[in-house]
Amino acid sequence: MNPNAIELPQWDYAYGSPIATGKIKSCPADFIVEEQLPFTPSGSGEHVFLHIEKTGENTEYVARILARIAGVRQRDIGVAGLKDRHAVTTQWFSVWLPTQNEPEWADLETDHIKILQIIRHTRKLKRGVLTGNQFTLVIRDFEGDKEKCEQRLETIKAQGFPNYFGEQRFGHQGQNINTALALFEGTKKIKRQQRGIYLSAARSYLFNKILSKRIQLNTWNQVISGDALMFNDSHSYFKADDIDDALIERIATLELHPTACLYGKGDTGISGDALAIENEIIAQYPELSTGLIKFDLETDRRPLRAAPKDLRWQFLDENQLQLSFFLQAGSYATALLREIVSDS
Repeated sequence: MNPNAIELPQWDYAYGSPIATGKIKSCPADFIVEEQLPFTPSGSGEHVFLHIEKTGENTEYVARILARIAGVRQRDIGVAGLKDRHAVTTQWFSVWLPTQNEPEWADLETDHIKILQIIRHTRKLKRGVLTGNQFTLVIRDFEGDKEKCEQRLETIKAQGFPNYFGEQRFGHQGQNINTALALFEGTKKIKRQQRGIYLSAARSYLFNKILSKRIQLNTWNQVISGDALMFNDSHSYFKADDIDDALIERIATLELHPTACLYGKGDTGISGDALAIENEIIAQYPELSTGLIKFDLETDRRPLRAAPKDLRWQFLDENQLQLSFFLQAGSYATALLREIVSDS
């Protein structure tokens, strides 16, 4: 066993331990995800866009089948993001087909895969090019104080929730992180096209550790000296050189969020107390930080807080809670759920 092996910790909660238990993802229909793109396909071009609903199937599987049906390479298939297998999800796929001779797309359809729309566009769909996802979730066998649950939901609606990467990013029992360690140590060879999964897991782990530390310090949703603040509706951020009442108010109203690094080479864009916290965490995991530099990843930043839009809830009966909300690209519904309910 690798003496440097990493186990996933219990990340700190922002609002205290969950106040209820329940079953999450009892069946795919309990976890509905609808992807939203920031543009509308034009109707012409070299790329065929397929809007697909899938139940209990992961994104990569559908992409492989599409490539086989279309007779193209795997890299000619484009997606905006990966979707959970244990769910009913709608998302877009693009297929590079410069000729007008299209295959029998209906061959893709099964009891679990449906094509909702087919339209052409000028450019390939690229990873990360999405506005976000609309979620409709059902928690079954709910046990807990309903009034306290609703109070917790009101707090999340008003103040947001910690923008943790979900457990699916790390693989079963954190195996993706330890595969990254093996890659960095040179004890495991991984094909270039598969490395991104493990490099992302390493960066995500460091981010979650920094966020967890900021929660301990009660600064995950507050600006501190040297922070970089990101706008809620874009990836743009700036360094908070002067902290005044106006800036504090913009954070309180969810217009701006403090950030933490997605570690890599280059300037982290922060200083002061914010930099000291990040350096403390990074120093604890030299194998991860040096490995990420070795593989030439550029540093980036991610908001410490996520703000759900149009968060609504209702109890369908005595033991079923339904939630609906929209999250911007990159945020995890499971990170919101963990602040409310623990999976039984």
